[in-house]
Amino acid sequence: MRFLSIYKAKERNTPVTPEETAAMGALIEEMMKKGVLLGTEGCLPSAKGARIRLENGAFIVKDGPFTESKEVVGGFALLQANSKEEALEHVKTFMKIAGDGECEIRQLYEAPAR
Repeated sequence: MRFLSIYKAKERNTPVTPEETAAMGALIEEMMKKGVLLGTEGCLPSAKGARIRLENGAFIVKDGPFTESKEVVGGFALLQANSKEEALEHVKTFMKIAGDGECEIRQLYEAPAR
């Protein structure tokens, strides 16, 4: 099963430390080697982004930064796991390094084999 993990980080006012970068790099390398992590990327601050909404046929675009920090996506990971519980354990390991925030995981639809 594949899962999308969406990390909603608290926006930081300080840069990431070299130690934090090294720890995250080591985790990513380990999870990629195990075949658990299929892809991952971090997002730039919300000040560089925008939100677009379609409402009653009209598009509404709101440039960042976004005031609701709990709604700001900090990055994503595409995971391979045998169960939701296994995916949750991988996300908990990630969050121990990433720090405060929230992850939402969603199992991805996989079409049945023909």
